[in-house]
Formats: sequence, structure tokens, C-alpha cells
Amino acid sequence: MRSEGKNTINDVARLAGVSKKTVSRVINRSPLLNADTRAKVEKVIADIGYVPNVQARALALRRNFLIGLLHDNPNAQTVMHVQAGILEAIRDTEFELIVRPIDRGSSTMLADVRNFLERQRLYGVLILPPVSENELLAELCRDVGCRYVRMGSVALDKPEHMVASNDREVVTEAVNHLISLGHKRIGLVAGPHGFRSARERRKGFEEALEAAGIRLPRSLIAEGNYTFETGLAAADRLLDLSPRPTAIFASNDEMAAGVLHAAHKRGIEVPGDLSIIGFDDTTIASHIWPPMTTVHWPIISMARSAALKLLADFFGDNLAAEEPSLFPSTLIHRASVAPAREP
Repeated sequence: MRSEGKNTINDVARLAGVSKKTVSRVINRSPLLNADTRAKVEKVIADIGYVPNVQARALALRRNFLIGLLHDNPNAQTVMHVQAGILEAIRDTEFELIVRPIDRGSSTMLADVRNFLERQRLYGVLILPPVSENELLAELCRDVGCRYVRMGSVALDKPEHMVASNDREVVTEAVNHLISLGHKRIGLVAGPHGFRSARERRKGFEEALEAAGIRLPRSLIAEGNYTFETGLAAADRLLDLSPRPTAIFASNDEMAAGVLHAAHKRGIEVPGDLSIIGFDDTTIASHIWPPMTTVHWPIISMARSAALKLLADFFGDNLAAEEPSLFPSTLIHRASVAPAREP
């Protein structure tokens, strides 16, 4: 029966015979809550018509029910996938996502971020690469008392403050696959300076060639900025070479799509005359023709785990310890790779 008075979370806890913290977990859909307890509390909430007062609870926490996303990334697909992972984690909770682009090259970047964190009173923040590699930014989060998780291509922090992938190792695997098919002139479309992911992927590329005893001329390396246009320009440089490469690894799918487009314009058959491998496994990789062999980067799972790490203290559960910190990437074989055929 619904009460005519204004019910509180304490009333729900008393009538359900549980703690106030348990009621809070039910309201926020804690994934580790016992199903019977959840059902009992939800029945009491429905019976008395209790409606959580988000503003009052935020005031008590001295934090808003907001998860922040800080990024300085030119690849819109990456940011969208991270958002999808965070939103999956906070679905059916009172938390919302707020996205803040920042300029890592700005002299006022740290002051701007401090102002943002203090003004919004975020419960926690996920920091994307490359700005996640800035130790001063992590220190700033600690200084203002804002929970944070950093995303990267290698371990950047303690497990509770990071999610990482194994970019170097999986790129080595991808290049070894090309070598096993007889490719020896393999071009690289590298990522932008200042990105740890670009450095790790380049290292994996170079280590595979070195282990196979294959020389890597500087002419076979062209740099891009993780965009289609820079991939197109880099491919034009590589395909102007004589002899040109029989395979190209591009450090992300956007640039790999640019390589494929450049090859089509020149009448170069993919994969007969040129094999191409990308990185990310975004939608573009499976929708272009031929479908592209690429590295699946589990970015949505990484973002979901990062958000759950941020919410661990709120739920009072051991989520931070149980959520993984390392997310292995995997090579996805499609139709853009074939045995080498000399041009």
C-alpha cells in the first residue's frame, strides 16, 4: 500500500529489512546484488511509491551522478565506441555520461581540466589515449579527489586505475601472418606522433620483421593521423615506390580504408596484388570491399570495465578487483590478405 507521506530511502531499508547501502545498490542496479534481495527491495519501493531524490543523494555524496569522458582523439569512431561501453555499464542506474574534448597541446590544459572536474563534481572520469599517458593529469585527478581510470596500449597505472590492450604483441602476430604468406616488402602506415598506441603498433611491426630477418627501409614507412585522408595520402607515397610493397599494415581501420581506396584508384587488385591489414575492427572494416583483415580491439569491453571500476566504491562491491585490466586484441581474418605476388 502506498504511503501518503514522503518516503525516504531509510523507510525502504527498514521495511525491507536491509541496509540503506543495499537499497542504494538496488536503485543503481549493482550487477553483484542477490536476486532475492533485489526483488524484496523493489517490491517495497513499488508498494510505498518511493521515488529516489537524485539531487539530495548527490548533495550527500558531494558528487554528482556523472561519469566524465576526457579525450583528445581525432578518431570519432573510437570516441563513439567508448561512449557505448560506458553507457552499457551505467544503463538502469542514476548515472549519466558527460563528454569533454580537451586539447593536450594547450598550455592551459591542466587548469581547464581542473576547472571542469571541480565545476561538474564528477563521480569519476575515464581518460582516453593519448592524454591518458599524461602523469600530471592523473595526479590532478587524485588531487581534486576524482576517481579516474586511464585507457592505454600498455599498463599506465595500478589495476584499479587502468584498462589496457596488447597492441604490440597482436601487431607482431598480424605481420607474422603476412610473412607466412611470403610477403617481404611490407609497408607501414604509422599512427600520429604522441600516441602510445601508434608507438606500440609500430614496435610490434618492426619486431616481427626483425625476427624474420627482413630489412625495413625508411621508405616503406609513411605516417598518418588515424584518419581516412591521411591513410590515402600515406598509401599514395607507398604505392609510388618501385618496387612497391606487396602488403601494407595500417595502424587503424580508417587509414587502412584510405589504403584500399588508393589501391582501387590505381587499378591495384586487393588482395591479389596488395594485401592490407588494419587495426580496430570498426564497422568500416567489414563493410568495405573486400572485407578487411584487421585486429579486433575490444574497446567497448574496455570502456565498460573502466566505468564499472569507477562505480565500484559507490556500489560497495569488489568490482574494481574483479574487472580485468588487460584486454587481449585478436587478429580477424577476412578477404583483404592473400599470398604474396610480386608486382
